[in-house]
Amino acid sequence: MSEKLHLSPEDEFPEDLSAVSNQDLQVLDSQVQRQLDYEYVAEGEPNPETEFRHHDLDDEFQERDTR
Repeated sequence: MSEKLHLSPEDEFPEDLSAVSNQDLQVLDSQVQRQLDYEYVAEGEPNPETEFRHHDLDDEFQERDTR
C-alpha cells in the first residue's frame, strides 16, 4: 500500500477490491477522496478515472456493510 496521502489517476489501483483488506480499503478510499478534493479545487472537475475509482470503492463498501 502506498504511503501517499492521495492516489492520482496514474497510480496503480487494485483490479479486485474484494481481495483488499478492510483497513487497506479504508486507506485507499481516503487517498481517492483526497485526490477528488484536489481535482475539484485545482481543475474544477474530477478526472473520470478518479470518479470511477470512487464509485468502485463505494460499491465495495456497500457489499461489505452487513448492517
